[in-house]
Amino acid sequence: MSAPEALPASFARAGLSAFFVAGLLFSFLGPIIPAWGHHLEFRFDVLGHYFLSMVAGVHAGGMAGPRWFLRRSFKTGLVAGCGVAGAALLLLALVSPPASAWWRVLGLFWLGAGAGLLSTSVFHAITPAYQHDPAATVNLAGILFGLGCLTTSLLVAGTFYIYTVPSILFLLAMVPLLLAGCYSRARLAAPARSGPPPVRQVLDDFRNPAAILLSLLLFFQFGNEWAIAGWLPIFLIQRAGTSPAVAILILSLFWAALLVGRVLAQAVLPRVDHRGFLLASVLGAMFGCLILRFTNNEFGAAVGVLLAGVGFAAIYPLVVEMIGARFPYYHPGIFNGIFSIAVTGGLLAPATLGYLAEWLGVSAVMWLPMAGTAMVLALVLLIWLEAKLSGSR
Repeated sequence: MSAPEALPASFARAGLSAFFVAGLLFSFLGPIIPAWGHHLEFRFDVLGHYFLSMVAGVHAGGMAGPRWFLRRSFKTGLVAGCGVAGAALLLLALVSPPASAWWRVLGLFWLGAGAGLLSTSVFHAITPAYQHDPAATVNLAGILFGLGCLTTSLLVAGTFYIYTVPSILFLLAMVPLLLAGCYSRARLAAPARSGPPPVRQVLDDFRNPAAILLSLLLFFQFGNEWAIAGWLPIFLIQRAGTSPAVAILILSLFWAALLVGRVLAQAVLPRVDHRGFLLASVLGAMFGCLILRFTNNEFGAAVGVLLAGVGFAAIYPLVVEMIGARFPYYHPGIFNGIFSIAVTGGLLAPATLGYLAEWLGVSAVMWLPMAGTAMVLALVLLIWLEAKLSGSR
């Protein structure tokens, strides 16, 4: 391999490695909320503030990345994203309870900003691989992302009764800070940059039934995954009476199911019909969410998260493939019109659940992913019908 070819390849490998850190950051709130002692309270609106602040930070970081850091280099975006996230984790270690929750709201905004900037940068870094094989590239990124999510849950569960919360947060902060140092010293060549689509293209999307349906599918799918990821421990502690450490371990099982499911999907996708595989995945996830909604014991919760995790695993890569086939300008690493609205909206699901749970109680938490998965099924069928009527593949 020649030097010009090797440098972009090294950047893609560095970008993929950063998905692990992105997983650590995005999955942070699910296991850390019980560690902060919120399972002993019934102030679900405070949890809503946490999620809302982090989502606002993710959006701010994602918008700032292309406009500022990526104008210089993708390397700058990776270093800055990891640095901001690591500093935010150190701040959160200093303002753990009994400090005011508003300090943690502030820290979570900056944690989200670092995560948003990092995720934007790494998706840009893997542009060549994405253009070559969208489904496989997003699936591989999802595997590394899921490994990061699993690591966060296992670390918090394993140290729940051993270390203080500030000590756990300090350990987590070392990961992005060390990676920021590695990126700052590495020789990384930036791939070609993808700019946002023209404004007219975005406006046309709002008149395109396929774009609207695919965006709604992304909206509900993201909402389903992050509703479970953010609220499963609190739900199990207060509904099934599980201990905090066991509840976080069951959350780890959810991430493990997603991880194993994506590994299996990576091997199976080239050999199966993608439409049939997508339908089977949606039905499996729906059944898992149904079990979770009505379970009152740890065994039922474990079965539910296994089915939901394995079912969810292949849905996002296959939806991205469908979007790429119909809308070639789409790129998951930049805020692209109607599709970015769907992704950002889906990440608001855990925050919305905080305010709903404050009003209706914690049992309302699992209604959303169950109803959302049913919506995903309906949207998949509508997308296929629209494609058949329009003559698209």
